[in-house]
Amino acid sequence: MTPDSYFEAIDDHRYKPTPHAGGAWHRDEQHFSPLGGLVVHALDRHRAAAPDDGLVLGRISYDILGRLALDECAIEVETVRPGRTIQLLEAVVRIADRPVVRARAWYLARLDTAEVAGGAEDRLAPPGALAPWPLSELWPGGYIASLDVRPVAPPRPGRTTAWISTPLELVAGVPASPLASYLALVDTANGIAVRQPPGAWMFPNVDLSVHLHRPPHGPWTGLDTTVTFGPTGQGLTSTVLHDADGPVGRAQQILTVRPQPGT
Repeated sequence: MTPDSYFEAIDDHRYKPTPHAGGAWHRDEQHFSPLGGLVVHALDRHRAAAPDDGLVLGRISYDILGRLALDECAIEVETVRPGRTIQLLEAVVRIADRPVVRARAWYLARLDTAEVAGGAEDRLAPPGALAPWPLSELWPGGYIASLDVRPVAPPRPGRTTAWISTPLELVAGVPASPLASYLALVDTANGIAVRQPPGAWMFPNVDLSVHLHRPPHGPWTGLDTTVTFGPTGQGLTSTVLHDADGPVGRAQQILTVRPQPGT
């Protein structure tokens, strides 16, 4: 039986993806979204081994270096820049001893700045009363099939706002932080506002950068997403990120746009 999770832990640094992590472009690959959450889980574990410094994640950027086979992965984490008010960590994901993802995360001091907080976008309509959208009719793969997707308004080519949630654990039997669980759904943004049918055009992202102005919490990840295709093979997926209390930050994904072979 398939576990009700995206990954199973093999040891402290190695993980086995379940079929629920299956990719949308190829069935023998992982979807990056749950793997992005797993990286944050590994960063959390690395930071938990040190005294609590009160820092919070301000930015994480992922570079996707190659094919993400649906196979065992190992995650190595190191502190690049230690500090009491800012800290930089780096994580490397390896599959078959080959680096496939590099991520860098900035952590910033937590301070009480409620007095000057402001400038964020309006809150989204809550997901509770919204109708589900069967995203698996547009995309294949175990990851997409695992999602509860609820559009705020009818999806349009290049423009969709939707709530994303999942009943699955990130790692079987291992508690994940609200941050890791939230970020495990963010990469879905590139699939909810497609400009062209994925059977005719490919537009995978080669990176994901997330900037946060406050810590998010779940269980819903709100994606207010716009997709732009340029004239020279590049595209950009831009998203305002929300949780139930309102906006939390922004995400950007650069796309490589090309026709599907044979079309």
